[in-house]
Order: sequence, then structure tokens, then C-alpha cells
Amino acid sequence: MEANVRWEKDLIFTGLADSGYPVKLDSESSAETGVGPVELVAIALAGCTAMDVISILTKKQKVVTSFEVKVHAKRVTDYPRVISEATLEYVIVGRGIDEASFVRAIDLSVNKYCPVHAMLEKAFPINMNYSIYEAEPNGTQRLVLSGIYQK
Repeated sequence: MEANVRWEKDLIFTGLADSGYPVKLDSESSAETGVGPVELVAIALAGCTAMDVISILTKKQKVVTSFEVKVHAKRVTDYPRVISEATLEYVIVGRGIDEASFVRAIDLSVNKYCPVHAMLEKAFPINMNYSIYEAEPNGTQRLVLSGIYQK
């Protein structure tokens, strides 16, 4: 894999990797035109595991109407202001999503498939919890259950 960032002006850069899709980066203190580098790490973590989980559930023919992974990251106050801890919150909405399948998909992601998680868990603790909502026929969502994933 090859990647680079090219300076535009001030603290604004454009990143580019093998995929060819540009990513705008800006200082986290201003963040007027792009995402900050540490924010990008959090997005990469959420994106990596989310892609694994939805891929696994789709292959199991689960009916998913909405899915997101939220990252709640704590950063130290002293420079270089690294992430000291993060919690991943998996939120799924669908029809008949069973806990065992959902937890198994999370498990496979964080223990086998997601390279971003594998790298970052060596740098700081990553906690995980999940919520399963049933998509009701009238368009509402009903919480079925919430839990904490234990690795």
C-alpha cells in the first residue's frame, strides 16, 4: 500500500492512497475544510469493523435496515494528545436480528478480520457495546436488547 498527503495551504492537506479517492485533512483545531488526523483514525476504526459486521450479517441473510458504529474516544490532555481509550457502540436496526448472530459478527470482526482494530487495540483499550432495534411496520424502532461485548 502506498499513501501520501499533499499540502495545499495553511494546515490543509489532501491525502491519497492506492484507492485513488482523495481525503481532505485539516487541523483539528480549525477543521473547516477537512477531517483531523486523529478523527480519521477513529473513523477508520469504525469503518473497518462496520464493513466486516455488515458483510457477515448480509451473508447470513439478516434483514438490516440501518446500522452504524459510533466511536467514543478519550484523549489525553498533554501533547501528543493520543487516544487513551475508546468505546465502540454498534447500533443495528432490522427485522428479526438475533443477538447471537450479531455478537458473532462483532466477534469475527474484532478477533479475525479488522486490521485497524488489531493495530489500535495494542495502543489503547477498546470497549464495545451493542444495541439491537426491531424495525416496526409503522416505521418506528423498538429496542430489543442492549449488551456489552466481552472479548
